[in-house]
Amino acid sequence: MDQWYSKLHSEGLLSDASREKIRLHETTGLFSVHWELKTLLYIGVLLLTAGLGILVYKNIDTIGHQFVLLFIALVVLGSFTYCFKYALPYNRQKVKAPNTAFDYVLLLGAISLLTFMAYLQFQYKVFGTTYGLATFIPMVVLFCTAYYFDHLGILSMAIANLALWMGVSVTPKELLNNFDFNSEHIIYTYLLLGILLLLLAYASLKFNLKAHFKFSYQHYGMHVAFIALLAGYFHFYSSIFALIWILGLAGLAIIFYADAYRSRSFYFLLLVILYSYIALSSLVIRAVTQIANIGGLYLALLYFLGSGTGLVVLLINLNRKLKSA
Repeated sequence: MDQWYSKLHSEGLLSDASREKIRLHETTGLFSVHWELKTLLYIGVLLLTAGLGILVYKNIDTIGHQFVLLFIALVVLGSFTYCFKYALPYNRQKVKAPNTAFDYVLLLGAISLLTFMAYLQFQYKVFGTTYGLATFIPMVVLFCTAYYFDHLGILSMAIANLALWMGVSVTPKELLNNFDFNSEHIIYTYLLLGILLLLLAYASLKFNLKAHFKFSYQHYGMHVAFIALLAGYFHFYSSIFALIWILGLAGLAIIFYADAYRSRSFYFLLLVILYSYIALSSLVIRAVTQIANIGGLYLALLYFLGSGTGLVVLLINLNRKLKSA
């Protein structure tokens, strides 16, 4: 391209000033602010919803509950009216947003809808003591919204509501803080949730129904399933049933190691390796602790030094292998 402009300049068809402007334009180029704008819009939605919540909280006595509900309902109605008006036709494949603001208006509508239903339940007990129904209805609405408008953020909200409906949480902090490792019921519930999410990930790809949703389902599913299997192992630590949980974890690791390698996903490969390393380390430490003298401590230290180094080398080699493939 530069040669073409030079030729035009040498033939006198391009002035010195124009040639210099073109040169400056080519050297500086354009700077994209795409992600900066998206981040600002996302922060704007969060600040708006948080600000409205604080405003309502501080002035609820003067504003009145009915006015608050009406206002939230208008926000929900306005947001979804805008989205239905400008949304592209539904498709089983990935559908791009018609404009930059669309995703954030939809997110505002979904958050406001959850706030509206939670407010109704908290203030007026519209679902009575049937708390399962109070979480089931928003979950269904969120899943339908995520699929119809093709929104990954709302899909994550729907998955979180699925976990709430089942009586657990898939948020990593809550998962680790509130997990009752002595409750078989919670362990089995987590395991069921993890398997369900992994099946949804498989179905998304198998039936080509929003195949790009597979990542979100598999992301949450693998974390929940692996943690549940580890919790089951530690819960039945002194029983022969502990072996069943470890074998289940090994089987899951083999399946998703092959899947991660096939899909060239280093992230899922990393999850498999890390959770497998935790399981293997627990078995090694269990064997080492059988040595009652000081030698057991030294063996444990040597294991972590050697295995930690080997783990880093393994991950580096796997990353190179994926890139070369």
